[in-house]
Amino acid sequence: MTTDVPDTIFASFEKTAEKKVDKPAIIYLGTPLSYKKLLGLARRFAASLHHLGIHKGHKMILYLPNSPQWIIAWLALQHLGAVPIPIAPIYTAYDLRYMAGDSGAESIVCTDTNFGYVKQALRETKIKRIIPTNLVDLLPAWKRFMGWALDRVPRGKIEHSEIVFPFTELLKKGTPPAPSVEIAPEDMAEMLYTGGTTRNPKGVPISHALFLKSAVQQRKTGEPLVQWGKDIVIQGGPLFHILGQMVGLGPLCISGDTVILLPRVNLDAMMDAIQRFQAKTLFGVPALYRMILEHDRVDFYDLSSLVYCFSGGDLLPEEVARRWEARFGIPIYQGYGTTETCGGVSLCPVNEKYPPRTIGKVLPIKEIKIVDPDTLQPVTTGTPGELLVHSNPMVTAYWNKPEETKQSFVSLDNKLWYRTGDVISQDENGYLYFVDRTVDVIKHKGYRVSASEVEAVLQEHPAVIGTCVVGVPDQKVGERIKAFVVLKEDVKGITGYELTRWCRERLASYKVPQYIEFRDSLPKSKVGKLLRREMRSQERKRVQK
Repeated sequence: MTTDVPDTIFASFEKTAEKKVDKPAIIYLGTPLSYKKLLGLARRFAASLHHLGIHKGHKMILYLPNSPQWIIAWLALQHLGAVPIPIAPIYTAYDLRYMAGDSGAESIVCTDTNFGYVKQALRETKIKRIIPTNLVDLLPAWKRFMGWALDRVPRGKIEHSEIVFPFTELLKKGTPPAPSVEIAPEDMAEMLYTGGTTRNPKGVPISHALFLKSAVQQRKTGEPLVQWGKDIVIQGGPLFHILGQMVGLGPLCISGDTVILLPRVNLDAMMDAIQRFQAKTLFGVPALYRMILEHDRVDFYDLSSLVYCFSGGDLLPEEVARRWEARFGIPIYQGYGTTETCGGVSLCPVNEKYPPRTIGKVLPIKEIKIVDPDTLQPVTTGTPGELLVHSNPMVTAYWNKPEETKQSFVSLDNKLWYRTGDVISQDENGYLYFVDRTVDVIKHKGYRVSASEVEAVLQEHPAVIGTCVVGVPDQKVGERIKAFVVLKEDVKGITGYELTRWCRERLASYKVPQYIEFRDSLPKSKVGKLLRREMRSQERKRVQK
């Protein structure tokens, strides 16, 4: 194993690809794509993007599910020194308008099925170039034909115009090399959007140096179980999420492993791929592991090739961890990280027995403090407190959000620290334990959902005068979203169904409340502040009964 990694992402991938050449870099819907082929496609796409006027610092939204096109576009932008902005493919035009406007993105790569949303968002954004693709565009002709014939491939309508450039045409036209660009390790490599306490998601700029350093550490943690460059990773998380990137993009850029891509989570397809390609590493949120355990056809598949199962994005229930180890004979190694810390802050070591419920030990590239959230004074060992994280390099600010930056980043002891908003304790052996959240963030299926964002959307309904949104504990998905709503006195006939539909038109599907309860009033402090924590406590007590 070597960690002699170049200091920019494309240079690192290029070095890895030139060593691995004919080895499969990715396997997508059963079709392998070698490192040599992937490098060539990334270079061709970069050349075409250059001819379209995309240059260093240019921002392009990646509005795609996991696919070869996603990775080709991301690598091509790294080659040009441009900045990819990956977003969830399930976002609506409402979300897209905000993120495109906030980031200043001028280009977008999208699926044909999302083309309609892009068109809706055009007028209120700076987007000048749309690059549509279909999920099977890069598969062999016979697979594409079978997909169309059996009606298994979703298709959307594309309107051709002077601002529309189909992905496949750009690949055909591109003639490498694109002009060389001076890229520094501290330059922005990408920007990810994350939820939080504010209504709108916040852009998190991640540098080349931070991404590579984090990816190396993530890969090194599992190296005692899976030799460097010998792994076959089943991608159980989305590439627009930082943990999905660390487990999926990291191996491509630094260690030369093979990554199996799935456009969406389908348990039978996932388990078949594990069996067929002898996958060794599986990453997923806790809900994925529970779904596999409870799947009625799990016994039809041989998953014995797995040696490293990693969970992140939410707290892994003890019961799921016990059942998994009893069923498959291997543990699920849990980790903790955030977008702002570029993934892992702590991971469970694979070479020692770790205690139940732990989220692991702090990684060597990270430094932590556990403090009283009000005074920022350190707490004693074993006492819960807010987790602060420092690293070098690190994210130092949100994009274009000075107030949110001031709230979340603090200087102590001549160092900058990120305030996670999570209450953590640490035992005498260095293991961390998740206790609670100090901020109003709901963890649903591994996604961070801002309670304030959902409340703001409900508040916009003409019949609503007040609302409070909380997370209700749920074994299967972590937390479900519940909204308490107060209607205006003169309003009659408004139902929970109508408010749910209102939210569905304005929010990504995972942000839509599962429960709506009407109230005459909401609890508030003496100064009029909504007591969301009190509402959350009431719901937790109700669930525990």
